[in-house]
Amino acid sequence: MSLRSFPPAAAEGVRVLVLGSMPGVESLRQQQYYAHPRNAFWPIMGTLFGFSPALPYKKRLAELNRARVALWDSLAGCERSGSLDSNIREPVPNDIPGLLEQYPDIHAIFCNGTASYQFLKKYHGALFRRSDLEIRQLPSTSPAAAMYSFEQKLKCWAAVKKAV
Repeated sequence: MSLRSFPPAAAEGVRVLVLGSMPGVESLRQQQYYAHPRNAFWPIMGTLFGFSPALPYKKRLAELNRARVALWDSLAGCERSGSLDSNIREPVPNDIPGLLEQYPDIHAIFCNGTASYQFLKKYHGALFRRSDLEIRQLPSTSPAAAMYSFEQKLKCWAAVKKAV
């Protein structure tokens, strides 16, 4: 099935970019980043930045942007059945360098899981050579990454708050 990602969720003054790989089935259905009810992304962000993960979606995005965090995906589109990154075929990258030009205050990219990091490195390897840009892979917030507890994920993701 041919899929398209969402536009970036960014605002003036953002300093950190969180990159997923490609929205899963539930996120695409709801047209919301990290919509799967067992995905730990919103509970982690709410804990780190002091907002309720139960807020309406647009308010959650606004809270993230207010905390100087932007969201996007490494991929603009792909072929995939189901939600697993391992099923991604025919990946089409997003223009991450273009986003960084549009939001020049971004100085750190945190990849939500292995696939996001690998796609970023494959399609935008030059970003990894920039001395003014920190790029880190964090444990996936997906329920598929069950080897990490919520507390372990939260501890790792605290790097996002430190970077803003």
